[in-house]
Amino acid sequence: MPSRFISITLVLVVALAVGGTPASPQSGKAAMLLPGSINDQSWNAQGHAGMLKLKDMGMEIAYSENVAPADHIEAMKDYARRGFSPVIGHSGRFLSAAQRVGPEFEKTIFIVGSGSGAFGKNVNSIDFDNTQFGYLLGVLAARMSKTGKVGSVNSLEGLPNVVAQVGGFRQGFKSVRPDGEVKVIYIQGMEDAAAAKEAAFTLIGGGADVITGKLNAGHAGIVQAAKEKGVYATGRSFGHTGISAETVLTNIIEKWADMYAAAVMDMRAGQMNGQYVLYGLNTPNSTGAELRQSAERVYNAAVPAAVVNELEALKKKFASGELKLKVTRDDARGGV
Repeated sequence: MPSRFISITLVLVVALAVGGTPASPQSGKAAMLLPGSINDQSWNAQGHAGMLKLKDMGMEIAYSENVAPADHIEAMKDYARRGFSPVIGHSGRFLSAAQRVGPEFEKTIFIVGSGSGAFGKNVNSIDFDNTQFGYLLGVLAARMSKTGKVGSVNSLEGLPNVVAQVGGFRQGFKSVRPDGEVKVIYIQGMEDAAAAKEAAFTLIGGGADVITGKLNAGHAGIVQAAKEKGVYATGRSFGHTGISAETVLTNIIEKWADMYAAAVMDMRAGQMNGQYVLYGLNTPNSTGAELRQSAERVYNAAVPAAVVNELEALKKKFASGELKLKVTRDDARGGV
């Protein structure tokens, strides 16, 4: 394995009963590649939580942090050679590598978290419905903004799930305030908190008083900027609420542990054979994500009851299929 990434393996020891009872047929070996650190209080931490869920299900788990793009293919091959299945790439950025490696290891199941499509009979993608949750944040931002101007800081411009969330956010905002302004800045790195903070300052300087986005470790920069300038923000983890409970309106808490567990159950049932699975408020097994400001609250106490009721009504419309969205790259366009 290349020295540029570190593999950390956690092995679940299965105690044998007297007489040598074999391991459960439901056990197995799952590996994950992560683009950043599991301590980022955001995207990579959620992936790690998913691996711990698989460990609780009786699987041996292994994961590699900070896997650089140049190492994607070799890292996947290494885990496949060692008998891990599924091999999970916890980012849509791993899809290309999975498509390259999949045909070489036909008996290995590859799952791409936040991927945008499937390939062949063993490369699968799963994600939550970014469009739905982006739309809800857009409505919330529109109701909480005093200036009628809001902003969004993101990276990976054009990536399908980024387009989905940013585009959904703009549509949600415009559904409430069609004459309002949504400004979007794309930065180079998902992990760059300093760049995210500067981008947020730029948006705030232009009058935005609610800032959102879709970053990994970089998201903390958005929240910190909002805290320092006294404007509202949305986060991606309770850790972001911990930075500024007064200004974080809510977080999109992605249920990757539940989604990966569901995907492994589907794999064991023979259903992960080149599938693209999207979890949302309208799916039966998992909503894929939820809005929560903390373990105790869904929204910041500053959000009026009427706005809470409006958002809950929109969730029910998504769940029933009454509200369906379609976003385009233009909906997610950048520009200040």
